[in-house]
Amino acid sequence: MSATVHLEAIARQGGDAAFPFSVPAIRTLKQLALDGPVTFFVGENGSGKSTLLEGIAAAARLPAVGSPEVQQDNTLEAQRRLGNALRLSWAKRTTRGFFLRAEDLFGFAKRLARLRAELILEKLEAAQQYNASGRSDGALGLKLGPLHASIAEMEKRYGAELDANSHGESFLKLFQSRFVPGGLYLRDEPEAPLSPQSQLALLAMIGDMVSQDAQFIIATHSPLLLAFPNAQIYTFDRLPVQAVAYEDLDHVRITRDFLNAPHRYLNQILQKGPGPEQRGQVKG
Repeated sequence: MSATVHLEAIARQGGDAAFPFSVPAIRTLKQLALDGPVTFFVGENGSGKSTLLEGIAAAARLPAVGSPEVQQDNTLEAQRRLGNALRLSWAKRTTRGFFLRAEDLFGFAKRLARLRAELILEKLEAAQQYNASGRSDGALGLKLGPLHASIAEMEKRYGAELDANSHGESFLKLFQSRFVPGGLYLRDEPEAPLSPQSQLALLAMIGDMVSQDAQFIIATHSPLLLAFPNAQIYTFDRLPVQAVAYEDLDHVRITRDFLNAPHRYLNQILQKGPGPEQRGQVKG
């Protein structure tokens, strides 16, 4: 497996007291080394992992899939300020790749469906207009040719009805269709629309793409994705952000403990209540 690393390190230089610099993980961040082609950010919601990922997307000027560009998205103004304070160290600067959040998929699929419907309607209207005017089949062919080509290319790349697939199928198909070798790919919680089986399919896909010189930085809660071989894992639940072994992750330990004894685990949680002090403390 190739071990291409395009982006070698991320360092914070500057910032103020306002969000996102007020987030503890961002405030204490100095530098993160990216030593392999797959890096995971893991931590509780609100820990700053997604915020940093968005800041990296802004600093790298990566295109967004399914949402406005990071440089134009009104909801990411704070993340753009973070991006301006980040220094990215490249082994070889790549302009390939993209930034994708799971919540952006639905809107992207709907926009594709709307565009396809508009192209088909334009094709039908043109055919009716040309037939009514008695113009030749050759003239009609010249008019419809670009529309046929646009629809065919869209269906080849995304399928006839991306939004008719399950969310998981759509997510995997979209990711695969937009992939190009040698890119940097930032993914925020890609497991959200995926079943466990689909997460395994995503792991296989990532492995294949890494062999084509791709690099990934992924924010996730998924123990399945985090198990990617030789991946670098940074936890945002410790300050400053630090590397952690897979076996030492709370996500892994709690999931394993639960699966080993689900009934006993649930009984103790339900008896004691859902307070954070009970998490992961079910006795054997």
